[in-house]
Amino acid sequence: MIPTIQWDPHDYAASSSSQARWGRELMEGVCWQGDECVLDVGCGDGRLTAELARRVPLGRVLGIDSSPEMIAHARVAHGAGELGNLAFLHMDAASIQLPREYDVVLSNAALHWVADHQAFLRGAAGALRSGGRLVVSCGGKGNADAVFAALRAEMRVAEWRPFFRNLQRPYFFYSDDDYRVWLPAAGFRPISIRLAAKDALHDGVEAFAGWLRTTWMPYTHRVPAARRDEFIRAVIRRYLSAHPPDPTGAVAVRMVRLELDAVRI
Repeated sequence: MIPTIQWDPHDYAASSSSQARWGRELMEGVCWQGDECVLDVGCGDGRLTAELARRVPLGRVLGIDSSPEMIAHARVAHGAGELGNLAFLHMDAASIQLPREYDVVLSNAALHWVADHQAFLRGAAGALRSGGRLVVSCGGKGNADAVFAALRAEMRVAEWRPFFRNLQRPYFFYSDDDYRVWLPAAGFRPISIRLAAKDALHDGVEAFAGWLRTTWMPYTHRVPAARRDEFIRAVIRRYLSAHPPDPTGAVAVRMVRLELDAVRI
């Protein structure tokens, strides 16, 4: 069985530039008044949660994440100092139990780790005031298909196959059609729901390797630590044979983001 995944916040921070860029785009889509009460679901290392707190100096921000390593890092890195309106809490996105006092629930690059999105929506609805806003971007149906093709092909190679027996589904990429049903059922009025193709551009092969190492752990951690880098390099070779770097050396991955904006009725 795969060991419990432990996130490395420092390694993740160094290998998540695309996620950070998408998070800032998500924040830019909200017209902030500066006094909102905001819940950041899947806050990770807390970088973007701290940016949210700076956007609402008269409000407050709570970041939650299911990873105790990420929450511990976020509290040390961002939970003290000048941002007195910022706090972090260890909580799973599918088990949100918070007072109905939030104006905005925001989640970036996190919900594809959550199996039960309807449970997330119920928890978000319970935390939002009437008229409050839900703003989400996560992996959607068809996300990173080319990486999965390379990964699955390598997993079938004889030397790696024993490590991947009884592999459970680690990511959950839902469609816009799913959310057109789920949002009204949870008490939301949809404003926009879409699947958006976006490239994640990695600044060279080593940056691509860092992204695989830090965000594909349900697969890579199946391989013993002594051979993990060897497996990642094999996946990279297979991926680059079909999707070579561009003339600058950058490695592109076609991603599909599920982006939604809704209002709590």
